[in-house]
Amino acid sequence: MPDAPPSRILVVDDEAPQMKALCDTLRDHGYETVGCTTGAAGLSAMRERSFDLLLTDLMMPEMDGIALLGQALAIDRNLVAVMMTGHGTIDSAVGAMKAGALDYILKPFKLSVFLPVLSRALTVRQLRLENERLILRVQERTAELEAANQELDAFAYSISHDLRAPLRGIDGYSNLLMKNFLEALPGEAQRLLNNVSASAQRMGQLIDDLLRLSRLGRQALSKRRVCIAALVQEVLHQLLEERGGKPIEIALGDLPDRIGDHHLLRQVFVNLLSNAFKYTRDREKPSVEIGCRRQDGEDVFFIRDNGAGFDMQYADKLFGVFQRLHRADQFEGTGVGLSIVQRILQRHGGRIWAEAEVDKGATFSFTIP
Repeated sequence: MPDAPPSRILVVDDEAPQMKALCDTLRDHGYETVGCTTGAAGLSAMRERSFDLLLTDLMMPEMDGIALLGQALAIDRNLVAVMMTGHGTIDSAVGAMKAGALDYILKPFKLSVFLPVLSRALTVRQLRLENERLILRVQERTAELEAANQELDAFAYSISHDLRAPLRGIDGYSNLLMKNFLEALPGEAQRLLNNVSASAQRMGQLIDDLLRLSRLGRQALSKRRVCIAALVQEVLHQLLEERGGKPIEIALGDLPDRIGDHHLLRQVFVNLLSNAFKYTRDREKPSVEIGCRRQDGEDVFFIRDNGAGFDMQYADKLFGVFQRLHRADQFEGTGVGLSIVQRILQRHGGRIWAEAEVDKGATFSFTIP
């Protein structure tokens, strides 16, 4: 790896012998120097090449150190400057620091003090340059992400419009065949047509779920105080109506409010409670419990059911896209709902996990910080 080039220092002092002595001393210590006796000459040198540090006398005729610093920073905003001053002008040196100088040194110089000041100033210069590079990288990355999001939006539009049309055609023509030619079709043909229609509808649902999942990462959160208890009551009311009066035991505990996106948090409870209702429908006495417990210093919400459950050895697949632990002919679904729940909770700074046993129900626990 090649050695780093020496730091470039611009020395400006109206006393030519002192300026030359400073330049020679700094060269002996590994720095590259350019010396000038006026502020105007120093600015001219800065326009011709870049410098890492400006070392300037504070009190000079025509243009003092503060005026020089102001114009120098207009040329290179990341330049660091150190003022040289006598004991009688320390207050002016402090004023120079307020104007943008990083430090000052007193005449006559002591190398044991002088060199560490320059070293610190050059370190600050490197930090400023690195920060500028990082800002530029962030801006470039942001532009790349915006372009990627635009491509995703275009892709989502294509899915939404270009794929739905043939699916609607498949489903529509299948239904027309069933409606207009039912008597002419043998039983096996009717069964196959039903399968075609069901598959088209399932594909449509998969498209909807994928689009919903893809939008979650780009959708801005609209956070406000959310009454979780009222939200759950609303979701339960909807699900019970869809259930058509079939009995189910509901146990509802105290649920604390949270700060979050109301629409997205509602989707969490819709998905989890829909699953609980679905997987308990074959139980003689289905039951679902919704509550919140204090665990390891945080509130943990949970939804527990006495439904079909699942084998815990497959729990790592539970939140993957299109991962299903039950056959489609047992329980309908696309395998995307829990992925959506996990994505929403992660965007809120939370997490989710599950515990279950086959035929003994499941408990989904999650946090909303």
